[in-house]
Amino acid sequence: MDKDTKEKFRKLAEDLKASVTNPDLEVDICFEGVEVAEGCDPRKFPYVRVRYITNEHDVHEKDIEISPDNWKKSVEELKDYVTFMIEQFMEEIDSVEYSGE
Repeated sequence: MDKDTKEKFRKLAEDLKASVTNPDLEVDICFEGVEVAEGCDPRKFPYVRVRYITNEHDVHEKDIEISPDNWKKSVEELKDYVTFMIEQFMEEIDSVEYSGE
């Protein structure tokens, strides 16, 4: 990962941490050379690990990988992509967890 790309991922990490305000959601940043949360798998870098805790206290986890094809996109585009993937993940869990209610 070159210097400009690292800077882009540094900014993305800051933006993602600032934008996640849901108390039921935990986000770990796994960007090599930028920020690496505990337990990150270096074979997958770069990615964002998301943990969603439902009202029943079930914990669901997903890794959102950012492929090299997307590294040229802007920070805003990458943030929108990750945010969309998080929202989609939460909706999938909610539809399964609460479909019987």
